[in-house]
Amino acid sequence: MKTPRQVKREARELWQVCLQDGLLDEARARLVVDQIAESQRAAAVPLLKQFLRRLRLDRAERTAVVASAAPLDPAVRAEIERGLARLPGRVLDTRFVVDPSLIGGMRVQIGSTVYDGSVRAGLAALESQF
Repeated sequence: MKTPRQVKREARELWQVCLQDGLLDEARARLVVDQIAESQRAAAVPLLKQFLRRLRLDRAERTAVVASAAPLDPAVRAEIERGLARLPGRVLDTRFVVDPSLIGGMRVQIGSTVYDGSVRAGLAALESQF
């Protein structure tokens, strides 16, 4: 039986095999998942879990979620997408959502990184100073 550390290492190696020019090759990833699922290895389930975890993390790192208090104009959306394209790494997908609780401004989340320029965040920062 493999240790969790060995399973993580093997999942990382399989992940690296699926990358082409730094981007995920979906055909390779599907092939890896199919081969892991069909294998009779005892560590197949933990290995598949770790590999799928890496897939989810990669998708999150390549997706920007832009939340604003009101719907954004198409010109503003295009400008935001151009700005996100200049960030290090490759943001491939941008989702725009409306969140009235922000009061004003916007909040951008890329993976675990959050850029918060909302009024709600400003008020929370001001409140913490008192």
